Amino acid sequence: MLTSNTTDPEGVGIALSVNFDIPVDYAIFIFQFILATTAVLVPGHLVISIFANRPLRLQNRFIFMLNTSICDTLVGCSGYYLGLFDVQEGFPSRNGTYNILPSLLGVNLMTFLFAQFDRYFAVCHPYMYTRFITRRVVITANVYCWIYVYFNTIVTIFLPLSKAIQFYVFGVVSLQVVVLTKVIMTIKLYVVARYQLARDPPSAERENNKESLRIIIFVDIIFLLLWGPSFVNIVLRLLLGGGLIFRNEATNLFAILARLSAVCTPAVYLWGSPALRQATVKHVWGKLCPRCRKR
Repeated sequence: MLTSNTTDPEGVGIALSVNFDIPVDYAIFIFQFILATTAVLVPGHLVISIFANRPLRLQNRFIFMLNTSICDTLVGCSGYYLGLFDVQEGFPSRNGTYNILPSLLGVNLMTFLFAQFDRYFAVCHPYMYTRFITRRVVITANVYCWIYVYFNTIVTIFLPLSKAIQFYVFGVVSLQVVVLTKVIMTIKLYVVARYQLARDPPSAERENNKESLRIIIFVDIIFLLLWGPSFVNIVLRLLLGGGLIFRNEATNLFAILARLSAVCTPAVYLWGSPALRQATVKHVWGKLCPRCRKR
């Protein structure tokens, strides 16, 4: 019989996340499987669409979308382990991945922050933007997000436990600065979108800027709403000794909300970008369903 202990009775492998003793256990397990599958398919087909469409790859804003979509696809893949097996990340850890899988959300957080600055300079300082913010700079910024997050994660792995906890707490405190900056930038972009763009004369560039600002504002708000409860709970646990402790990642409501952002973010991209929708129909759905491509 499968249990939620660390290992099975024979000591081989990792047990599943629930006991299957009551109907709720089946519901949790099925939900986690559906969430992981959805979080792979939804951003995954955006990755294919952007890679296959050269005009999209040449635009800076779609490079940021590509990076977050790759990250969201990996978040979905991680859900098959974090959601279906008895895993507890953080300190203390049980069958954890040394925060390697949860750190994917940190990559998304930093990517969104760089995307906010990118859109701000594109709208408010277009001459400086076209001169300095090249495609190479944007790609470098996206790569830096991965290097920075996983460099800190790897450092934590090789430190003694006491030092690792201190380093982890320092990272959480530093993350508060990033979150605060994101909130300020979201408000700033909203003001820019509402007032400055309204004064610009009608043009294709104005519509593109309006579209990109709308997308990044909605994405950031949704990401903060879904990821915020988990962040607050981590802060309460590590800094104040409070917060909620769950049996494992599958029953952690805050972690589930955070992983749900991997579905909501690409959905907002599709909602806000007609060019991305057309690329998706052409390069993904058009291959699977020829009738969809004709429409």
